[in-house]
Amino acid sequence: MIATDALVTKERNLRALLQSLGSVVVAFSGGVDSALVLAVATEELGAAAIGVTAASPSLAQAERDGAIGFARAIGSAHEVVETHELDDPNYAANPADRCYYCKTELYGTLRERGARAIVDGFNRDDAADYRPGRKAAVEHGVRSPLAECDFTKEDVRALARRLDLEVWDKPALACLSSRFPYGTPITLALLRQVEAAEAAVRAEGIASCRVRHHGDIARIEVPLAALGRLVAEGVRERIVAGVRAAGYRYVALDLGGYVSGNLNGALGDR
Repeated sequence: MIATDALVTKERNLRALLQSLGSVVVAFSGGVDSALVLAVATEELGAAAIGVTAASPSLAQAERDGAIGFARAIGSAHEVVETHELDDPNYAANPADRCYYCKTELYGTLRERGARAIVDGFNRDDAADYRPGRKAAVEHGVRSPLAECDFTKEDVRALARRLDLEVWDKPALACLSSRFPYGTPITLALLRQVEAAEAAVRAEGIASCRVRHHGDIARIEVPLAALGRLVAEGVRERIVAGVRAAGYRYVALDLGGYVSGNLNGALGDR
């Protein structure tokens, strides 16, 4: 893949920035953004770069396994740490700033690793989204190399592809807690319910999906191009059976398709 001059410049700046930090702990979720940061940091800093993945109840097991496998494949130092945000009533109550409490615990844990800097995968386009976790990042002095080097989401995927990172086209994934409308209390049992329901959808070859939790109703969001796949003969029946087996009474398909941060619409202009 031929890189544009702009992407070459951004990559050069990213490498220089990471080198200048000396040693880093990468908040590595397993997604393409933080994967790119971890891969480049490992190339530039070697053992002075370590990826840390928070194994919380809101991280699906498949995502945890994927993060471990990716770090192993690129030869990066990697650690999985247990976090316990559900023990914090401020988080479990699922307020609009839920992510702030999660990130506060995470960054406090990463600070203990003793690196000169904590870095994340926040990029320029993320600034347009509602992300209360950014407040925690600022409070803990977290650096965002991708944003600092003007990477867009498109740039991230383009460079990840050029570097032959297996996650370059991985669908965007948020934590399982994002499937609950704000104000709906989050429990371990409900997180596992959502995880099992989404697994039933992905088992049909639909990698990008969300199962939004509305009591006994599971509202499934998939890209518009995949709507036909969901209602194909045999597929629909298997998904309904799988989602009901997860604990839902009703299985609904959102004809509006998958929308990232869909439940943030309830926040209005916030």
